[in-house]
Amino acid sequence: MQKFILSALALAAIAAANPASADAIDGHWCHAASGKRLSIDGPAITTPGGNQITGDYNRHGFRYIIPAPEQPAGRAVTMNVLDDENMQLTGGFANASVQEWRRCPPATS
Repeated sequence: MQKFILSALALAAIAAANPASADAIDGHWCHAASGKRLSIDGPAITTPGGNQITGDYNRHGFRYIIPAPEQPAGRAVTMNVLDDENMQLTGGFANASVQEWRRCPPATS
């Protein structure tokens, strides 16, 4: 019985150290400083310019090429989720900086 309790405690500790899959990049994201928004749903993205395109998706990251007529068209944007509420965006319109983005509610029409 004591062996079972120790095993259960070890599994609980591992589960607490590795949170479940709540940190997927899918969802709606906002950049407070610029007012930009984007939405990710699997390989589909609605860009800050409102274009609906596809990109390279994985559960914790996304990469796409900025489409025309958005600026700077043709440049790559890379995003990586940090936790449930935050991601970092680099490249593209962020230039050499790293932008911090937060989850936001869906845009209203």
